[in-house]
Formats: sequence, structure tokens, C-alpha cells
Amino acid sequence: MPRTTSLLERLLLACTLFTLVWLPLPLGSNRDWSVGVLIMMVGTLGMLWGLRQLQAGASPLKQNKALMAALPMAGLLLLAQLWVAAQWLFGLSVDNGATFQYLLLGLCYCVLFIIVTSLFNTRKRLNLLLGTLVVSGTFQAFWGAFMTLSGVEWLLVTPKTSYLGVATGTFVNRNHLAGYLELTLACGIGLLMALRDSRPFSWVNFLELLMGPKARLRLALVIMVIALVMTHSRMGNAAFFASLLIVGGLFVLLDKQHRMRNSIILVSLILIDVLVVSQYFGLERLKDRVLNTQLSDKVVDGEVVQQANEIRDDVFGYAIPLLKEKPLTGQGAGSFEAVFPKYPGPDIRLHFDHAHNDYIQFVIEFGLLGTLPLAAFVLLGLWHALRALWRRDSIYRSGVGFGAAMGIIALLIHSSTDFNLQIPANAATLVVVCAIAVLARHHSKERRITPTSS
Repeated sequence: MPRTTSLLERLLLACTLFTLVWLPLPLGSNRDWSVGVLIMMVGTLGMLWGLRQLQAGASPLKQNKALMAALPMAGLLLLAQLWVAAQWLFGLSVDNGATFQYLLLGLCYCVLFIIVTSLFNTRKRLNLLLGTLVVSGTFQAFWGAFMTLSGVEWLLVTPKTSYLGVATGTFVNRNHLAGYLELTLACGIGLLMALRDSRPFSWVNFLELLMGPKARLRLALVIMVIALVMTHSRMGNAAFFASLLIVGGLFVLLDKQHRMRNSIILVSLILIDVLVVSQYFGLERLKDRVLNTQLSDKVVDGEVVQQANEIRDDVFGYAIPLLKEKPLTGQGAGSFEAVFPKYPGPDIRLHFDHAHNDYIQFVIEFGLLGTLPLAAFVLLGLWHALRALWRRDSIYRSGVGFGAAMGIIALLIHSSTDFNLQIPANAATLVVVCAIAVLARHHSKERRITPTSS
């Protein structure tokens, strides 16, 4: 007997999915006003979730295997926010205003993680969650590609003033659209792998995968890959394909029974999406940008004949003294922009509000006391994803684990040269992907029976 879903629970599901689609729309939620909107939206979700738990009673909560499995990760994420609260309360931050904003955002991520793991704990709902992220990523990809190809060059409601000629979606920075697409592409590929059948391999079945009912999902993946290439983000593209090769290779090695089918699906993703389709949408320009990257000045006979066109590595070097200054307690969450200007040399002529390396920035701002719980949270999420990937008895669980592992690894790679985790839309989506990693292992195939409300 299936569970009857209350009106409040249906409302909570709809509002959560709407929030996930909303996240990237207002410039990646990376403006003070959009951060405020995000905090209000997630705060409302938290209150609705609390009402739902009061309505259902304590028993269903304890029976939720996914939520119980996610509690250690939720505890780690909350522990990091407690440290940020200590920085703010005890004057340990250089920029108290920014630290308070990071505290509120961090609490939002905690609430979102708990809500997703507790609500989307059945297979039907997990499909709905993955599908929503794919739809959101496809919209961002289509909007970014269409704006670039048409020459209109608008964000959502305002014209673009930077990164003209490359896809940015509704983000300001092309690298942040690339980071978002890495996550949504991973969810789409995971869903594709989860929904593959267990029949023996045949070319008829393979053609059905490409041209049959799953064709819409394949089309969405193609659109997202096109937009990813059109961002011309060097590390964004490298991170996506590196994660696909790493997780895909592991996936093929583990599943001996379906090795042929899995290999051909992964090869088709690379050949069709990249080497064929993307050739018409800027793959050559991306290659040229990678090849023309100059990290240092080229000097001949004591004269500079070619100046460096990439200074992020210099920023990393100038940021190291900040890291050494307070390695344990940090400068305060969100304080990089306030403390960095006194350190760079005359060769850094631009304003940097972020370190362009999430690892360096987290240690500088949060210190080891705040960074280690965050690192443990992400690595534990990756562990859940890989454990699900290892499941040979369930094609669905291993497929979803594939997607979650790929998304986490891609953003971990990209974070070495950018600041996706400082963008609320991308940070929140990564938290959701970590929740999906837990759900891949611990969701229920059949819906549970719980008391219904009047």
C-alpha cells in the first residue's frame, strides 16, 4: 500500500525543486539582494519541513534510512558553521559583515542538505530531483548558447558587460556557468546510466538508448556539452572530461557483466558530444585558448617580448602569507577581499575579491578549524557515491552513484583554479549532489507507509 502524501509535503517538494531551479537565475545568487532572497527561501523551506515533521511525528523521521545515513555529514557541515559563528561572535574576523553573510549562507546549505536527504528518499522522487537539475542545467546551457550565437548577449534581464562572445547563462562569469554545468551534466549522465536496462548487449538496444525514450535526456546532455565548450573555460572543460574519464574508467572496470554496454555508452558521450557536435560550437577556439595560455613573461635578451596573459598563479603566491598568518583560526569567512589588497606586488593591477583557488581561500578565511569539517563533508559524500557505484546488484544505484561521484570530482578539480564554491548557486548545488550521493545508497525503492494528516 503506497504512502499518501500530504498537501504540506507536496508543497514542500515543489518549493524545494523551485529553489534549485531559482539558484542560478539571479546571477548565480551572487549579489547581496539575491543572497537575501536565497536565505528567505531556504528559511521558509526549513519552517515547512519542521511543520511536516511535527505533523508526521518522530517515528517516520527515525525510519528514514537516507536521513539517518546523512546525519554525520550534516554534523560536519554544521560544525563548520559553528566555527564561522565563533569567528563572528568573538571578533576573530577581519570583516564581520561578510562573515555574518557566510554564516547565514552556510546554515542555508545545512538546511538544504537535510531537506533533500529526507524528502527525496524514494526512487521516484530521486528521479524527479535529478530530472529537475538536468532541466535547470539545460535551460542555463540553452540560454547561454542562444545569447552568444544570436549576438544579443544578455543575462536574464540585463545586458552583459563582460565575457562577451562566450556563454555565461545567467551567471556573470563563464567559469561559474561551467562549474554549474559540470554538476548538472554529471546528474544527467548518472540518470542515463541509472535508467539503462539489464538486457544483454545488442546494437538494437544501444540504438534504442540513443534514439528511443531516453533521447530527450541525450539531447539535454548534448545541449549542456555545447554550452560548456562555448564557455571556453579551460579548467571547466578539463575538469568535466577528466571526471568523466576517471569515474567512467572505474565504472567499466567494476561492472564486468555489462562492460561492453557501459564502454559504448561512455565512448558515445565523448565521440558524439565532443568530437562531432562541439566542433561546430567553438571547440577550436577553446583549444586555441588553452594553447595560448602564458603563465609568465617571455624574455629574450633581457627584454619582455610576450607578456603573461594569466596572473592567477601570481595571486596564489601573494596569498600564501595570508594563509601563514592565521593558519588555525583563519582571517574570517568571506574576508579575503578585505585582507588581500595589502599583500600583492605591483604586477597585480586588478582587483581580486577571491583567491581563484577555493582551497587556498577556505584555509585563509576559515582556518584549519573550519576547513577540515568542510573537506570531510565533501569527501564523505564522495565515499557514499563510490560505494553506490560499487553496487553490482543494482544498476540504478550504481548509475546515480556514477553521476554523484563525477559531479563531486569535477568541481574538486575545477576548484584548484577558480572560486565556484564562493558562488552560492554552485555551492548549494554541490551540497545537493552530496545529498544525492547519500540517496544513491540509501533511498527506498518502494514507498513507505506513514500516518497521514487530516
